[in-house]
Parts: sequence; C-alpha cells; structure tokens
Amino acid sequence: MRYSLMKKALIGRPLKTRELGEQKLSKLKALAILSSDALSSVAYGPEQVLIVLSTIGLVAFWYSIPIGVGVLVLLTALILSYRQIIHAYPRGGGAYIVSRSNLGENAGLIAGGSLLVDYILTVAVSVSAGTDALTSAFPELHQHNVIIACLLVVLITILNLRGVTESASVLAYPVYLFVVALLILSAVGLWKITTGQVPADLHPTIGTAVPGISLFLLLRAFSSGCSALTGVEAVSNAVPNFKEPAAKNAANTLVMMGVILAILFSGIMFLAYWFGIVPKAEETVVSQIASAVFGRNFMYYFIQGATALILVLAANTGFSAFPLLAVNLATDKYIPRMFLIRGDRLGYSNGIVTLGIMSIILIVAFSGQTEQLIPLYAVGVFIPFTLSQSGMIVKWVNEKPSGWAYKLSVNLVGALISLTVVIIFFTTKFTQVWPVLIFLPIIIWMFHRIKNHYEATGEQLRIKPGEEALQFKGNVVIVPVAGITKVVENSLNYAQLVGDTVIAVYVAFDRESEKQMEEKWKKWKPNIRLVTLQSQYRSLMRPLSRFIDLAAEKANGNDRTLTVLIPQFITKKRWQDILHNQSSLRLRVYLLYQKNVIVTTVPYRFKK
Repeated sequence: MRYSLMKKALIGRPLKTRELGEQKLSKLKALAILSSDALSSVAYGPEQVLIVLSTIGLVAFWYSIPIGVGVLVLLTALILSYRQIIHAYPRGGGAYIVSRSNLGENAGLIAGGSLLVDYILTVAVSVSAGTDALTSAFPELHQHNVIIACLLVVLITILNLRGVTESASVLAYPVYLFVVALLILSAVGLWKITTGQVPADLHPTIGTAVPGISLFLLLRAFSSGCSALTGVEAVSNAVPNFKEPAAKNAANTLVMMGVILAILFSGIMFLAYWFGIVPKAEETVVSQIASAVFGRNFMYYFIQGATALILVLAANTGFSAFPLLAVNLATDKYIPRMFLIRGDRLGYSNGIVTLGIMSIILIVAFSGQTEQLIPLYAVGVFIPFTLSQSGMIVKWVNEKPSGWAYKLSVNLVGALISLTVVIIFFTTKFTQVWPVLIFLPIIIWMFHRIKNHYEATGEQLRIKPGEEALQFKGNVVIVPVAGITKVVENSLNYAQLVGDTVIAVYVAFDRESEKQMEEKWKKWKPNIRLVTLQSQYRSLMRPLSRFIDLAAEKANGNDRTLTVLIPQFITKKRWQDILHNQSSLRLRVYLLYQKNVIVTTVPYRFKK
C-alpha cells in the first residue's frame, strides 16, 4: 500500500488504455521534447572544435569559421534526408527500420544497436554537460559533479515515467527559454561587434598563415564539430508520438529544428571566433561568451541557467527515442519483450527505467567527464546516419517512385558526407572511438541469440495439427518436510487433493533424529508414506535432489507426472521474510530447471 501511494505521488494516477490518443504530441511540444538534444549540442559542439584547434594556438582559431560552414552543409543534407525517411516510413523506427528493410538484417541491427547505445550516451553526455554549465557559474559545486548528475538523471527518469505529454509540457519552457537566451546573446554580441564595441584584434584574421596546421588536425576539428548534429535523427524515430497527420507534423518539426539549430550554432561559433575565446577546463565557451558580452550580471546568469537547463533536459531526447526504438527491436524479437509493455502512464516504462540506470552507470564510470564521451557519442550517431541514407538509396533505386532521381541525390549526398565523417572519426580519433568496434559486435551477437531463443520458444509452444498431447495416468506428489507443523499439515492436505500418491520426504542429519521423526509420523499421519534420507554432510539439497531425480525418472517411465509441493509460510511483515524460507527458495530455484518436474508452493500466512 505504501509503495502504491509513493508510486502514485511520483508518477501520477494510472491512465486507461483508451487515453492513449491524448498522449500524442503537437508540433510545439514535440519540438521541445525531441530537439532538446540537437539544440543543446550548440553549447558544446563549437567548444569541441576550439579544443582541437587550440593545440596549435590562437592563430588557428580562424579555421573554426570554414569548419562551421562545413557542419552547416552536413546539417542541411541530414535534415533533407531524414525528412524523406519520415514520409517513407511514417511508423517510425528511423535508421533501424530503413537499414533493416533495405540493407538486410545485420545492417539494421548495427544501426539499432548503435542508436540504443547512443541514447544512453545522450543522457550521460547531456546531463554531465549541464552539470558542467552549472558548476561554471557556481565553482564551489564542481567537486560534486557526479552526484549532481546522477540526481538529475533520476529526476528526468521520474518526469518521463509521468507520461509523454506531461514531460513535454514541463520541458517546453526550458527549451524555448534556451533558444531565446542564445538568440539574445547572439544578437547583442553581433550588435556590439558592428558598433565597434569589441576590439578587432582579439582574433586572428581569416586566411592568416598557421605554422604546424595539417589536414589531419582540420579533419579532427571538423569531426568534433559534428557532435553538434547529434539528436537530428530523434524525430524520425518518434513519428508515432505525433498527432495526426503524424508524418507531416514530424517532417515540419524536423525542419523547424534544423533552422533553429543552424542559427544558434552559427551565432555561437562566430562569437567565439570574434571574441577570441580560448577553451578552459573550469569554464565553458558559452559561459565565456556571455561574460564577455554582458559581464557577470543578471543576463549572464540567465544564459547560464538556461544553458544548464537545456543541457540537462536534452537527455529527454534519449528518454523519448530509446523506448520507441526498443519497441521496434522487441517487436522483431531482438531484445526482451518486456520493452513492449506500457506502464501506468502509457509510456514504455521498462525502456525509460533501463535508460536511466545505464546512464547513471556511465556517468559514474567516466566520473562525469563529458569530453571522454563525446567522440564515442558522435560516432555512434554517424554510423546509423550512413546506413539510413544508404538504405534510402537502395529503396529509390528499387522502387523508382515519382521524383526518385532528386530523392536519390539527396540521400546520396547525405550518405557520402556521413560516411566521410565516420572515416574521419576512426582516422583522427581512433584512441577514443575504438570501443565501438568491441561493443557493436557483442550487441549484434546478443540480438541474434535473443531472437534465436524466441524462435525456439515459439516452435516448442506452437500447437501443431495432428500432434497429440501427452496423456498422464496419475500424479505423484512429493512434499519435503522439516518437521510436524501446521505448515506441513496444510501442505499435505492440499497434496492429497491434487495427487493420487503422496510421499513426504524428511532429511535427517543423524540416526537419532531420523528415528524420532519416523515414530512421530506413524502416530500423526500413518496414512501418508514418509521417506527419510540421511545426510552425513548436513546438506539438504543434495539428498533431496537425488531422490527427486530418481522419483521423476520412475514417474515418467510409468506415464505419471511428478509434482514437488514446497510448504512455505508467509510472514506478516515483509522484512521478516529474510529470517525464514531460505531452504525452500534454494530448492525451488533448483527444481525450476529440472526436466519433468512440476514445482508448486502452498503458502501458510501468519496472522501476527
């Protein structure tokens, strides 16, 4: 009862299945809940470019402008490509469905596995980055980064368990607040630049010769900037969450997200270059820009607060997309079917809780250091990007619908650029992204093992025409007893109802206790056979398991079933359970995996 009340207080009253339609998202709410990851990456994407360029020096920072232009070109290609995916596959699933339908099973599993891991990284990176933004404004909290990040994940998990529309309603305000904050920052910064309030000597001139610069380093900086594009695919995965017409609303939301992302990314990248911002471990680039533009006043803290909020709540993109992707994989029998179950608030709560737990493990394992996770996070996105675009190319070539040549060219450009980024990642950041070569094959192997199990299970459970079921002539019931008690008496009475042969089994540790039990039994239950077993090594399980194995073999040879009926008393208080029933639990676990043995428990409930 207490658990039920606490659960209701945290996530709200259960919703009826017919209320599912009310959980669909409008475009404005969907933009908030699904674009928070992509928009929040503006807070660390430009910074990642500058971190790489800073290895050469401030003079190399002018390269951030052409690198930023390259990122915007890639963003445009991805938005156009995923817009086509949404219309082609309106049931959602994104890269997984596209790759599996057009490139084959393993390609789909690579895309699906990459995205599952990536959504876990989304939560870990976003919350860690949000915590960094918070501790940039309040340095005294820096030592508590991991604890703060874990508590924030728990908070977001609870928020998502309350339902899609409720979480969207809460998240809409911080997302739009962040957009307004960065638009104000960009506008005021540009106004100060155009009015000459910012010295022109803070940054190197575009085209300045840079000693020591190399193509390798520039490609590495570009791949780092591509981390700003993570989350672009989330809308295509979540099409079923949109109000009707779902595909049209999802496509429009995707375009809105792309436009806002392009404006914010361009603004921050340009201001960082013009103000000569140098990345610092203890302060983010956005924090430095806000400080340079406004000083440490109300506007600075407003921008830092909005940034911290969006970075933390960007994790919600993962919480929105991960459960839906898990549903597609579970439908195809690649992951446990528990991910298909809707919770009290009609969300896929098992997926939400799993994502929250895995994200916390990742944050603790990496001590909240986002820069260690971002390259792995980004490459995990661009592998599905490449596969989904390639899948669409195959689709257009095979189907040749109206206007297919244009559609093909859009996806071809997207595929080539995404593939190039993947190659750049593995070439320039191999030491940071090599784990993907380990965990992806393991995940795919697990997918296949799970599906093989489900198929084997279905084959064994399927009723086939003409196949006769086994017919049994009787039921032998074995009741393990520890003494003469009301619990045992209750169990024996039930055993006589369900079995035509009842055998009580007692394990004695010495001859004297064996003799005493036999004498008491003759007086108490002379009509029920008692078998006593001696255990020289004081083990209950070994003699019992041997006896049950022999009995099962004999019973099945005579076309009879064998049931082991385990007496168990139920305590009034839950905490008292740990003081009792350990032997019965071990016996039950052992017997559940034995062939040709039926296991049942007869409870006896205490009143005090």
